[in-house]
Amino acid sequence: MIQTKHHKHIFEIILNRPEKRNAMQIQMLRQIGEAVLEAQQTPQVRLIVLRAEGPAFSVGLDLQTMGGMIEEFGEDWMQQPHTLTRMWQAPVNILANASIPTLALIHGYCLGVGLELALACDFRYATPDAQLSLAETRIGLIPDVGGTTRLMALVGIARAKEMIFTARRIDGITAERWGIVNQVVEVENLPQSAVALADEIALCAPLAVSAAKRVIQGIADESRGLYLEALEQANLFATQDLQEGVQSVLMRRDPQWKWQ
Repeated sequence: MIQTKHHKHIFEIILNRPEKRNAMQIQMLRQIGEAVLEAQQTPQVRLIVLRAEGPAFSVGLDLQTMGGMIEEFGEDWMQQPHTLTRMWQAPVNILANASIPTLALIHGYCLGVGLELALACDFRYATPDAQLSLAETRIGLIPDVGGTTRLMALVGIARAKEMIFTARRIDGITAERWGIVNQVVEVENLPQSAVALADEIALCAPLAVSAAKRVIQGIADESRGLYLEALEQANLFATQDLQEGVQSVLMRRDPQWKWQ
């Protein structure tokens, strides 16, 4: 589900389900976590770049298989919802806590858990017409893979509520203005922008960069937010609204919420 490439200072992790617009499954996230660990053991790497093949960075959760959970655990996969959320958070936390700086190159759709993955990176570059959204509330869930926690840290409480309560999509230009994206870059210039950032980072002492990241991560301790995401999501897994939300998306109709 992913590919990796190493050249000079850059280790690329490439989402590689273009036929599914890189819809996310738990197995895919695990592979990303493993690739991050590999990158940290690769000599001379100064930047991990997360990008995607195909027309979109990621459309979010693969609803056809509920993110691969049916394949992994069978039809009773929702019986341990708190554990399931922690399972999804773990590989994304590996990315967030990588000792090497990380950059997400965003084009096309970057929705739901796809955006949560990008939010776990240190930097995000996006094309002007990229579409970013945390759309979990449209299917009866909340962003529980660090999205609520990390989005609020970037944009503040009011903007985080605006995005999550409405599931609104914003383009790359708006995302830069709000502070979600570091730079807006034309799609043909995304690869070179990553090289330029890697070259800048390479001028700095690697141990100092890693130490600075640990300090910043420590100040912005995310552990309580991640715990609360898992706690609230566990209750939502048992609702009829979740079933209705998923079906409405798959059938491309408006949901009929049951409030239960």
